Amino acid sequence: MMAYVEIAGWLGTLLTFTAYSMRNMLPLRIIALAANLAFMTYGALVPVYPMLVLHLGLFPLNAFRLYEIQRGMRRMKEVRSGKQPLDVLTPFLKTKAYKKGDTIFSQGDKPDKVYLLETGAISLPEVNVRLEGPSLFGEMAYFTNAAERTTSAVCASDCTIAAVDGKTFMGLYRQHPEFGHYVIALIASRLITSDPARRAAYEGFVVKAE
Repeated sequence: MMAYVEIAGWLGTLLTFTAYSMRNMLPLRIIALAANLAFMTYGALVPVYPMLVLHLGLFPLNAFRLYEIQRGMRRMKEVRSGKQPLDVLTPFLKTKAYKKGDTIFSQGDKPDKVYLLETGAISLPEVNVRLEGPSLFGEMAYFTNAAERTTSAVCASDCTIAAVDGKTFMGLYRQHPEFGHYVIALIASRLITSDPARRAAYEGFVVKAE
């Protein structure tokens, strides 16, 4: 009997070492769950109660993290089946209503979010540009050396605006070529329209979500 108990302990040790050596979070969580089961068995049979309590607590935590990973993978699979580049943002957006005159951010602010104007209009006063929904804005700050807002954003009417945190935005930019291409095209068009001389030639050329 003792030999089988020791096997459970050594198996848990091997599985834990394997989990710590993995880079992919999905198999890591699966292996961690198996290690928890092995150590729970060992801790109950020896008995070693601190080990048993530890892995009784870690098991539901690892199970929940595995559920989160699988849920995220399902969402991203659904997003990839769509045709619009901004669809990749959908699972991560949080929408909020704003009143006319509200300032979303000011020039020189450090960025923390990227915004999707769903309805209404946004004014970028420093470059004399008006955006109407649906349109992405606030992305340019993440591509400057200073890492700060290049212009203010003020609601030109009542608006509904969705936001995604900057870390998530940059992760999606790197992971999804179609979305990355959209962002680069958007920045290029706004660099053109921010120049008064060029804006006249490219009036209305602002990349929008269809």
